[in-house]
Amino acid sequence: MKAWATRRADKERRMAAVGGPGEIPRERIVETLQTLIAPGDRVALEGDNQKQADFLSRSLAEVDPSHVHDVHLLISSIARPEHLALFERGIARRVDFSYAGPQSLRLAQMVEDGQLEIGAIHTYVELYARMFVDLTPQVALVCAEMADAEGNLYTGPNTEDTPTIVEATAFRHGIVIAQVNERVEKLPRVDIPGSWVDFVVVADKPFAVEPLFTRDPRHITELQILMAMMVIRGIYERYKVTSLNHGIGFDTAAIELLLPTYGESLGLRGSICTHWALNPHPTLIPAIESGWVQSVHCFGSEVGMEEYVRARPDVFFTGPDGSLRSNRVLCQLAGQYGVDLFIGSTLQMDGDANSSTVTSGRLAGFGGAPNMGHDPRGRRHASPAWLQLITGNGPIVRGRKLVVQLAETFHKGGVPAFVESLDAVELGQKSGMPIAPVMIYGDDVSHVVTEEGIAYLYKSDSQEERRAALSAIAGVTSIGLRADAKRTAELRARGVVAFPEDLGVRRSDARRSMLAARSIDDLVTWSGGLYAPPARFRSW
Repeated sequence: MKAWATRRADKERRMAAVGGPGEIPRERIVETLQTLIAPGDRVALEGDNQKQADFLSRSLAEVDPSHVHDVHLLISSIARPEHLALFERGIARRVDFSYAGPQSLRLAQMVEDGQLEIGAIHTYVELYARMFVDLTPQVALVCAEMADAEGNLYTGPNTEDTPTIVEATAFRHGIVIAQVNERVEKLPRVDIPGSWVDFVVVADKPFAVEPLFTRDPRHITELQILMAMMVIRGIYERYKVTSLNHGIGFDTAAIELLLPTYGESLGLRGSICTHWALNPHPTLIPAIESGWVQSVHCFGSEVGMEEYVRARPDVFFTGPDGSLRSNRVLCQLAGQYGVDLFIGSTLQMDGDANSSTVTSGRLAGFGGAPNMGHDPRGRRHASPAWLQLITGNGPIVRGRKLVVQLAETFHKGGVPAFVESLDAVELGQKSGMPIAPVMIYGDDVSHVVTEEGIAYLYKSDSQEERRAALSAIAGVTSIGLRADAKRTAELRARGVVAFPEDLGVRRSDARRSMLAARSIDDLVTWSGGLYAPPARFRSW
């Protein structure tokens, strides 16, 4: 007779071997992990975009590889040295992930050396979706701020991915282990029920959190200000973009800091940039304080923004305790279906507007950009911005999401952003990937902005015309040198290409004095002292 509860029985057997569920003494965590994790297990390790279950990752790296080996690691962000040490020691063999910014060089070398296998590079939502399909974890290692006696967890402002990972594991009879900063009698709020959690361990120090979205305005250049002015004038104002997501970068920070100055001079407050799917960017503080922003739903929090968020509950999603309730999966869905525009930067773009952050010797991954940086064909609600991108005729037509890519034609050191072929193509072939690791496919891109101008790619009549429009703004890169002056003039006349002067933007106006805040200290002042930047960003 077929057994229908083998997963549950396996969980019960493993837990019995360590004395059942409950609190794990800190000094016994390595021994406990060796008992609970079996060779070949799928282990979801909470290496999020920002917060890290670092006590558990450090402990996992100390297990005996003769007991625990060939683990299939599921991790959204490969961010810490011990994440890759798991593969060097033979504890893990295969990884499915989304982002590897801080470890991207080392990861690329390890792939080349055959020290690990990559299942796939996912978007965040894609990876978590697969945890409910074919990548369900046997064990999940997560982190939270507090736990009570019943094992209920308070994740605080940086909830991020924890509920999703825990649910995928707990309801498929996997084992959930949570590191917490402290045990308390009463939680500020319950973010994850104790019945979903099997083990709790009080870590040796608070879990690590990176201020990933903090950009010091001192480093914003006049070129980025020029591009930001073109975005506001040639895209946000033109399409009346009210709901949006900004990627990480100084170029998008420049846009945020121009809203209370340049945007105000254009009379745009209230008609653009009102609803955001975004982490609490410090550079958004002046726009919030100036009355531009109505709501912000967050993927995670940002170090130092806790008290500012607590003091602005009309803008942010906060709990009864006042702290932010972030959720990466739900905010990614908001960024996919609920907003009209995604705008972000890229490291490389080819002549067809395909882009990637995977470059030669650097396997960075994508994070959430592909999820938000595409036109979701399942969308059915209309908005003015979405409707303006209708290009067809007939009784049945559909709008389109604005997917905007920002790229200075050359990076530091004279490295071109526009290339004949993405490095991702060759790297994918060398790594044995079934498809090239492209971040955003060119046919999803509606607009490309450089310091030269804007290419309105969605207006193009053909692939050849798209290429001509992109070449027109690609400067003196190899792609830009293909541009024909006569063709470019024709595209400008039709509104397929716009230079700054076509938009009423004067290059001479692109000065740092246009920024609402020109330093971290200015942001603190705008916040009324509520923003407490990390020490490394302070200049006082």
